[in-house]
Amino acid sequence: MSMSSNSSSGELHRALDWKGAFWVAAGVPPLVLFSIGGIAGVAGQAAFVVWILSMCMGFLQSFTYAEMAGMFGNKSGGASIYGATAWLRYSKSIAPLSVWCNWFAWSPVLSLGCAIAAGYILNALFPIPGADSQVVLDWVAANLANYTETTQAVVDYMAANAGVTAADAITAVATTDAVSALTPTIRVWEAYALSIPGLGTLHFNSTFVIGALLMLIIFAIQHRGIASTASAQKILAVIVLIPLFLVGIVPILTGSIDMMNVSQIVPPSVAYGGDVGSWNIGGWTLFLGAMYIAAWSTYGFETAVCYTAEMKNPATDTFKAIFFSGLLCIVFFFMIPFSFQGVFGAAGMLEPGIVDGTGVGAALSSMVSSSNVIVQIFIILMIMALFLAIMTAMAGSSRTLYQGSRDGWLPKYLSRVNEHGAPTNAMWTDLGFNLFLLALASDAGGYFYVLAISNVGYLTFNFLNLNAGWIHRIDSGHVHRPWKAPTFLIGLNTVLAFVNALFLGAGAKVWGYENALWSGVVFAALILPVFWFRHYVQDGGKFPPEALEDLGLTNGDLGERKAGIKPYLALALGAAIVLWANWFFVLPG
Repeated sequence: MSMSSNSSSGELHRALDWKGAFWVAAGVPPLVLFSIGGIAGVAGQAAFVVWILSMCMGFLQSFTYAEMAGMFGNKSGGASIYGATAWLRYSKSIAPLSVWCNWFAWSPVLSLGCAIAAGYILNALFPIPGADSQVVLDWVAANLANYTETTQAVVDYMAANAGVTAADAITAVATTDAVSALTPTIRVWEAYALSIPGLGTLHFNSTFVIGALLMLIIFAIQHRGIASTASAQKILAVIVLIPLFLVGIVPILTGSIDMMNVSQIVPPSVAYGGDVGSWNIGGWTLFLGAMYIAAWSTYGFETAVCYTAEMKNPATDTFKAIFFSGLLCIVFFFMIPFSFQGVFGAAGMLEPGIVDGTGVGAALSSMVSSSNVIVQIFIILMIMALFLAIMTAMAGSSRTLYQGSRDGWLPKYLSRVNEHGAPTNAMWTDLGFNLFLLALASDAGGYFYVLAISNVGYLTFNFLNLNAGWIHRIDSGHVHRPWKAPTFLIGLNTVLAFVNALFLGAGAKVWGYENALWSGVVFAALILPVFWFRHYVQDGGKFPPEALEDLGLTNGDLGERKAGIKPYLALALGAAIVLWANWFFVLPG
């Protein structure tokens, strides 16, 4: 199967067992670090319950994906590819939409992870001094004589803060100037900022430069193929997940959990407000918004079935890979948010460094030890944890592009494989897209905007794919399934598809962007002209022979529509729930 490096197409190498796929998917537990602060901000005291409920949904849903993965032993690219084939005979456009939505949900892990990692590196090497630090106090003492009651900044401060004394105003202004003067230049350096109407501002700053370098390092590791990626992941996972596990378990064992912090499960009165709210429409909107963003992390272990075509024995390995990845995620997504909230409380989790992700390492280390050395070790571990998540994302998302190309849904150039069996053109595409996103996410506002839009794609993919489970049962019941989910679970997961539609409609607006849902819909629709060109212009309206061979269909035959109008009714009901939820649920006032 080995290909020469200048080959225009090729095959992935069967080099993995289920443990290898498990280790590649082991980058999912650190995704808790991406949004633990954001979810605490919108769910308040209910935050840890959001994580547990969301993880339970993700685990149940994975059984539908595991069954479908077993049907396609010759494909890579994950659940979206396997589910998309169910929709093909009902609409050619929905299949590429599902694949595209899955890809643009997973791919931003690269840019968001690199943005947080860059923040950690900048904080470690070029810290911004605290207002109460000795260097700031020394600067103030040396320069205080330069400020008087008539200094313009002091006058403005007193006007903005009624009742403050002149002496206090002078000290406050001098302290602000000291922090600014002592902040390393690299922290405020920006080569260029480009504003894009309707989208945001691209910041080409120090975060962007460091993040781009990190991405290139990860690309170099993956260039050597899935086997070397899996072995690198295994080492990283052991180094990262053991301390992360200790952070979750130590506070429980030592009695550091304050039960007041994990009782009275009520959303806050407003997002990022410390006051307890109630279960009114505003409270439910915040709770559903938290469920919406948690799904992006907790459902993510479905990436374990991205590597079917690279498994030595896909018939038995696919189920084991996703099942054990799910169990691993249950441990982390149940325990870490519970311990985190139990120690810090809803108010403590609203610290700026926790909300933007860059202070999570120091906070986690303080749950285990007060030693400064431990803090530094944890910050290094957090950077490695982000690496682990980014490696997982690049490996999975590039294979989604690769298989989408092989199956005739995405541009042809994406199906090129190098001599190590790595889909390099798809990886370069991932890299280019994420450099753009990294520029957008290089400030805190843009970070959550990228997350909110990418999640529109993720829940759209989950909705289409959970419905694909029962469509495959009806249309392709004859196809051998090495592992078959209990029928009641296929039914329950179909109900959960519509629960996800509810999260999508209500939740997208919670993250500070009224139009995040519509931005996501527009972005999802971008694939349609790309697909039409590939399918109707390049391929003459026919799918490649291999696209449907796993279903026993050849010569462009899409098979009989045994499910009748049911798939169309499911789509209509899903759209209706999204629109109703988006109208009905409003943020507290």
